[in-house]
Amino acid sequence: MNENPIPLLEYDSSPRAVTEPSDHIRPIDAPEHCVPCFFQDVIDGLHEQGRLTEIAAMGSEMGRHPLYELDLDGRRLAVFQPGVTAPFAAAMLEEVICFGCRKFVACGGAGVLLPDIHVGHVIVPTSAVRDEGTSYHYLPAGREAAPSAEALAAIETVLEERGVEYLRGKVWTTDAIYRETRTRVERRRDQGCIAVEMEAAAFFAVAQFRGVPFGQLLYGGDDVSGEEWDRRDWQKHRTVREELLWLAAEACLRL
Repeated sequence: MNENPIPLLEYDSSPRAVTEPSDHIRPIDAPEHCVPCFFQDVIDGLHEQGRLTEIAAMGSEMGRHPLYELDLDGRRLAVFQPGVTAPFAAAMLEEVICFGCRKFVACGGAGVLLPDIHVGHVIVPTSAVRDEGTSYHYLPAGREAAPSAEALAAIETVLEERGVEYLRGKVWTTDAIYRETRTRVERRRDQGCIAVEMEAAAFFAVAQFRGVPFGQLLYGGDDVSGEEWDRRDWQKHRTVREELLWLAAEACLRL
């Protein structure tokens, strides 16, 4: 590892860490296919309907983080809430991989950088600008991280078969939601980004490092494209959120 005046850029390619997750997490009979779902309301609804079975749990200072199994037309699918922000979501993904899940399509929401992307519009990230810290511990320093080609293909195939209108493009992954300044928003938009979120670059980096396919579906949420932030009540669109979960599940099962 070469010394760098910026510590984050001191990439270490060593395959093992001192706290290697596989050293303390044992495999279970987990489904191969898994949907990391950011919509806790949707997960809670499925649990209330009796459709989810808890098969494992991860832990943090915030409490328990269950890994659920869902039967989808006779096929096994794992579902979990990965938390918010790149470091936490990456850690949850690491642990779920150790449990035995191997193929992933995540679903979540994103702020939009283009005003004509309406609330609920489906977005398929083709790459993510690495404006966070986690991905730099999994991949050499670089500008972007990308989803797996096979996962991206599966997502687009499902959306086209279902007749779902969607946008494909670059997203901006940031750690600091309260530092999305006007200058940064305009810069990222000029660089081709259509949305901003907090986890995609880290997800893609962990997946590449661990050798598992990973793709993501997002939907247009709040609008940060104008002079003032527009919340647009994006988290209240329960139907959109449920539909995105089922689309992610179908795409994941194609892998």
